Parts: sequence; C-alpha cells; structure tokens
Amino acid sequence: MLTRRDMLLRGPAFAAAALAWRATDARAVPLPSTPVKFDVPAGATDCHRHVIGDETEYPYISAPIAKYEPARIVDMVAFDRAMHIDRVVLIGLTGYGTNNACLLDGLKQLGPRGRGVPIVDETTTDRDLAMMDRAGCRGIRLTLGEGVDGARRSLEWAGRRLKPYGWSISTPGALLARLDALADTIAASPVPIVFDHFVGARAQLGVTQPGFQTLLKLLKEGNVYVKLSRINGVSRRGPDYPDAVPLAQALITANPSRMLWGTDWPHAQPVQGYENADVSPFLAIDDGRAFNQFPVWAPEATVRRTILVDNPARLYGF
Repeated sequence: MLTRRDMLLRGPAFAAAALAWRATDARAVPLPSTPVKFDVPAGATDCHRHVIGDETEYPYISAPIAKYEPARIVDMVAFDRAMHIDRVVLIGLTGYGTNNACLLDGLKQLGPRGRGVPIVDETTTDRDLAMMDRAGCRGIRLTLGEGVDGARRSLEWAGRRLKPYGWSISTPGALLARLDALADTIAASPVPIVFDHFVGARAQLGVTQPGFQTLLKLLKEGNVYVKLSRINGVSRRGPDYPDAVPLAQALITANPSRMLWGTDWPHAQPVQGYENADVSPFLAIDDGRAFNQFPVWAPEATVRRTILVDNPARLYGF
C-alpha cells in the first residue's frame, strides 16, 4: 500500500492527485487545494519556508510556543511542483532557537536550489558564521530587543557582524509600530534589512496606518526589502485576502526591486486551543489560491519576475 510520501514522489499524476488533498490532522503538512492559474517564471523563489525535523533528532528549545510534526525537505516535493517553485530560502524556526542543525541539514538536501537564514545571537562565533556561509546561509533571522533602544542595539551589532559576509538581516513581522523611531538606524545599516510578513501591517488599517509611509520612504531609498509573506497574518478575509491588495500594490509601486515573496510553509503558527498540546496542527492555508492573488498585486509579468526571481537571486546569491 502506498504511503502519502510515496504518492508525492511518484510524479505528475500523483502530484495532481495531491493538489486535491487537504490536511486533516496535526500530522499532515498542508498542500495547496487550488492550482496556480498564472505563468510562474522559471527560477521563482519562496523566500520564507521552514523545515521541521523529528523532535528526537532536532530538539526544541526548553519552552517553545508550540511543537509540530515534521515538515521535511521530502515533504516539499509535491508542494513545489504544485506551486511551480524552483528555489527555496529556509528560515530558522523560532522553536529551535539558535540551534540551526535542522536548517543546515535541509540545505544539504536542497543543494544549489536552497539558501538559509538561520537564527543567531551575539554569542554566535565568527567560526560558526563562516561555516554557515559555506553551507549556503546568506542572512540571519534577528530577534529584536525590547522597545526602540533594544531594537536599535540589535540592529547595530548584527550589522557589524554580518558586513564581512554580505548577509542581510531579517526582522520579525511586528515592527511597523517602531519604524518611525528606527528609520535613521535602518537607513544607516551596513547590510540590507529584510522586513518579514508585510512588516506587521494590517490590511483593515490601510496605507495610512502608523509607520506605513515611513516604510514606503525606506523602500524608495533602497536599503530595505519587504517580504510579501504570511498573508493570513495581514488580512482576516481569506482565502483571497482582498483587503490586502492596496498594501501590496503600494509596496510594489514604491520599489519593485526591493520586494520578495514567500509562503511561510508549512504554516507552523500557534493554533488557539492547542497551547498545551503535544503537537499543534499546521494552519490549513490554501497556498495555491493565495498565490493566485499575486497577479492582482503585480499585473505586469516583468514585475512579477523581478519579485519572484531577480530580487532573491541578488539578495541570496542564487
């Protein structure tokens, strides 16, 4: 009898069947239910992806927000085929803290189509940074300190440490509220700064929400990137998220050469009611349907190629 994993690896016919499959329990990684309906350019890159291993091999930090079933590189095969994704940027999972073993093993399996953004802190040695650079890492996921002063200190030490490698700094999504106060520090950063998940903007607040105009100004100046990712965190109006369109279009218009895109697969976000469970389910996001909104955000094929192919190739060195 075929297992689900066997089915995913058997080729196009099985991949087509997998498109109709939906995650129904905590052990299953989510696959898109809706086929992608636009021409995805060759070299398209998912810039926000997580790999999760078995807890016995890759232990979580002492008090993670949640634990999940494995979502391995082999589990991405059908997903990438369905989404027409050729390249992947693995982002360090918060639950692993600064232990990046799972991410680094994932990069070995991905080979040249993968890059990594591990989690590090001030105790990470230059030797470790050099090792991760050789492994294909091209940035860090930075946990910012508290308040404006804490965030400024975090950005400054990270910039100093990463400059010799030419890496970028990826910041957590909820940074928009501090952006006005941090604008000068961000503009002066010696390395590019990548804002994850729309920088924490909220669709219902529109383009006049606090910090958004500062974000547009930073984009136009060209030292930052914005990741159009985790759309379900921006808008509550899924599965098409229509109220996010003005935000996405404003960001792309400000500077398309500083836009990135990502799914946040496998959507390992805490689910209400599972706070004390051994395993939290993945969010059941239809990534195919969400991706079909991309041509609404960027109607021109040349702009879509810039965001999906050119920008990540430049930033992550594909």
